[in-house]
Amino acid sequence: MITVHHLENSRSQRILWLLEELNLPYELKTYLRDKETLLAPESLKAVHPLGKSPVITDDSLVIAESGMIIDYLVTKYGKGKLKPTREDELLRYQYWLHYAEGSAITPFLIGLVFQKIETAPMPFFVKPIAKKIAETVRKTWINKQIKLHLDYMENEVAQTGWFVGNDFSAADVMLSYPLEAASETGSLKHPHLENFLNKVKQRPAYLKALKRGGPFQVMPVSSAE
Repeated sequence: MITVHHLENSRSQRILWLLEELNLPYELKTYLRDKETLLAPESLKAVHPLGKSPVITDDSLVIAESGMIIDYLVTKYGKGKLKPTREDELLRYQYWLHYAEGSAITPFLIGLVFQKIETAPMPFFVKPIAKKIAETVRKTWINKQIKLHLDYMENEVAQTGWFVGNDFSAADVMLSYPLEAASETGSLKHPHLENFLNKVKQRPAYLKALKRGGPFQVMPVSSAE
């Protein structure tokens, strides 16, 4: 039996969604973030030494990392679903699986972190300095990188509405996370990407995963804010 060790407001939401798309049975073990630090609880380290999510167990196997988990589930249980078979499309599919976490996510998450820094409570004499640093990093690196990646993905998804061929695939599941991060920062102002994100959020499996895993934010707000 597959067990998803699901951390609230994390990448593991994609794993629940994929399992619903594949119509696979699974058990759900939910972990709550610390209300102040928003970090994962220490109990996750009992599953995997890094103590991060997503992690799944499949009988005696312990598998971590979103791309690895998605590739494992689609390959072992997909029965040909959500993965292309044509060689050219398969290479493109594998590229997008790696790109989502290898290149795309970094500027979006850094952007979210600096967004939190700008609004976080702090002594009044420190706040102007922190805000200036955040603004400088945003202007000189974050915004440029976000635009670079969004322009790139906009051009790619514009071809068919999906990232691989004419059909929805597990690569689209992977790419949803950086695009949800872009949406939360207010930078997702690309019509084809907005349409893509709206489409995936309306999929029955996406909605089932939300119902089972709970409300989802890429970067939850600390109770201290």
